[in-house]
Amino acid sequence: MPSPNDKIPLIVILGPTASGKTGLAIEMAKQIGGEIIGADSRQIYKYMDIGTAKPTPSQQAEAVHHLIDIINPDEPFPVARYQAMVYDLIPQIYARGHIPMLVGGTGQYITVVTEGWSFPQVEPNEALRAELEAYAQEHGAKALYDRLAKLDPEIAQIVHPNNVRRMVRYLEVCLITGQKVSDLQRKQPPPYRILELGLTGERSIFYEWADKRVDMMMADGFLDEVRRLLDMGYSRKLPSMSGLGYSHLTGHILDGLPLDEVVQQTKYDTHEFIRRQQTWFKGHDNGILWHNVKEYDRLQVITHVQAWLGQ
Repeated sequence: MPSPNDKIPLIVILGPTASGKTGLAIEMAKQIGGEIIGADSRQIYKYMDIGTAKPTPSQQAEAVHHLIDIINPDEPFPVARYQAMVYDLIPQIYARGHIPMLVGGTGQYITVVTEGWSFPQVEPNEALRAELEAYAQEHGAKALYDRLAKLDPEIAQIVHPNNVRRMVRYLEVCLITGQKVSDLQRKQPPPYRILELGLTGERSIFYEWADKRVDMMMADGFLDEVRRLLDMGYSRKLPSMSGLGYSHLTGHILDGLPLDEVVQQTKYDTHEFIRRQQTWFKGHDNGILWHNVKEYDRLQVITHVQAWLGQ
């Protein structure tokens, strides 16, 4: 029987928005010979750079990055496809003599990989989908979210309340099968040796850092980025455009909402998102090694990883 050390190693770096994951990951990748696989459900989109805090071209030049800028903002991207792409990439990276590193803050993306979720095979029901979409149109996305939360509270934790398309799919599965999606998602841990590193700290610290990041995004041209997306024909109703800041700034551009108010609301909603991220990671903590962002030494963490890898 092969020993655990014969398995492909996978380094995971996770944490909430604005916790410093990118800086740690790039430095580590340079030291251990790693390639970074993005675990961010917004950075997958082309043309959405500033508002997603996508690694800059210079940062991407410092370490190989995967699963960034892979689809257009109007293309569907089910999480099962993300999982399949990661499972394809990991052995390819290792075969090149490099270490695969899964890095990001989208809890579901990380968990489907590390826990090996499988997904219910339920054929689309167009009539039911139309009915659910009409319900959301009439009563609002929040009402649809409340229906999902009542049927499957666990799966409701992983979907953004504005992501109507994903909520419709989860409700479709629940209503057709009579079962919770969370119960249908069986788990088969992947054949990797996994080391999960988490960045944590007081929420007030992350709120402060996130607020500064939003201000920096605005200074870097976030508003122009959103205006350009709308000019390219991408609808405000797209799941990609429901992301933090994008939906808010769209309200300023199309509805005339005061800019200072939508920027402040972006900050408030980012705080809520950080709370949800931390709740998710806590609920899926299978041995995460946590490091306080105010205290940890980056070099010590990298040294620990090198020892774990046997480098």
